[in-house]
Amino acid sequence: MQQTKNFLTSEEIRPLAERSDLMGALLLLHCWALIIGAGALFVWLPNPLTFVLAVMVIGSRQLGLAILMHEAAHNALFKSRWANEFFGEWFAAKPVLADLWAYRRYHLKHHRHTQTDQDPDLVLSAPFPTTWSSLRRKLLRDVTGRTGLKQRAAQFAFWLQMAGDAEPEDMQSEKLSQNLNGPGFGASLAVNFGAWAVLALLGYWWLYPALWLLPLLTWFQLVLRVRNIAEHGAVERSENPLQNTRTTYADPITGFFLAPYWVNYHLEHHLVMHAPCWRLPRLHALMVEKGHAPAMRIGRSYWEVMRVASARPEPQAG
Repeated sequence: MQQTKNFLTSEEIRPLAERSDLMGALLLLHCWALIIGAGALFVWLPNPLTFVLAVMVIGSRQLGLAILMHEAAHNALFKSRWANEFFGEWFAAKPVLADLWAYRRYHLKHHRHTQTDQDPDLVLSAPFPTTWSSLRRKLLRDVTGRTGLKQRAAQFAFWLQMAGDAEPEDMQSEKLSQNLNGPGFGASLAVNFGAWAVLALLGYWWLYPALWLLPLLTWFQLVLRVRNIAEHGAVERSENPLQNTRTTYADPITGFFLAPYWVNYHLEHHLVMHAPCWRLPRLHALMVEKGHAPAMRIGRSYWEVMRVASARPEPQAG
C-alpha cells in the first residue's frame, strides 16, 4: 500500500475500493448463466460446432469462477466477510476443485513478495521468456488434457496424504500456486459428485464428464496458463509495482474467452488489491490520466504478450 501511495492518493483509492453485494451477486449469476446456457445450447442443438463452443465457453467461465474465488479471497466480491467466505467457497472454488482457504494462504504471500525469491508464484513466471517450440509444447499439453490429468492426480494424492495425517508437502509448490490443493478437496469432490448426481436424475449424466470435466481438463488449463503468462511472465524481477506485473489490453472476444471479469488489469489489482475487479478499468484510466502509463508494463494484446513470452531463440542444431 505504501508504494501505491506514490501513484494514487488515499482520496482516489477509497472510492475504488468500495464493494457491492449487488455486483458480487450479478457476477456469480452471470458466470453460472453462461455455463448453463452453453450446456443448454448443445443439448438443444447437438453438433460438433456447439460442442466445441460449449467447451470453450464453459472452460473460460471455469476460469471466471477461479477469478471470482480470487475476488472472495481478497474480500472484494461482497461487502461482508461471511458472504465472501460462503459464496466464494461453495459457488466459485469448490466447483472447480479449488479451496479458498489454501488459495488465500499462498496468494497473499504472492502479493507481499511479487517477483522476488519469496514469491510462491515465481515458479509460474520464471521459465519465461522461453522458445516458441517450448511454449507450443506447453499449450498442446494443456489443450489435450495432459496437464490437467497430471495436476488432478497430484491433487488427489495430496488429499489422500493429508487425510492420512501424513506430513503435507511444501505448501508453496507449483500445484498449490495454481490453486489446486488444500484440505477442502474432499468437499470439492462432494460438490462435484452432487452435481453429477443431479444431472443423472434429470437424465443427463453424460453432461458432467462431457461439459464439465472435459473443459476443466483442457480449455480451462489453456486459458489459465495464458493468464499466468500475461500477468507475470517475462516481466522485471524487481519490487517496482509498475514493472513486475503486467496489464494486457483485450478486445471483447479475447476478453470473453481469455480474460473474464477484468482479470487482464492485473497491474492495477496489485496496486490496490482490495479493489473489486469491476472497478479496475477505472483504476487503470486514473493511472493513465495521472501520466503513469509510460512507466507501466502494458501488453497491447495477448498475442503480443505471447510473442514476448516466446522470444528466446531456438537452440542451434548440433
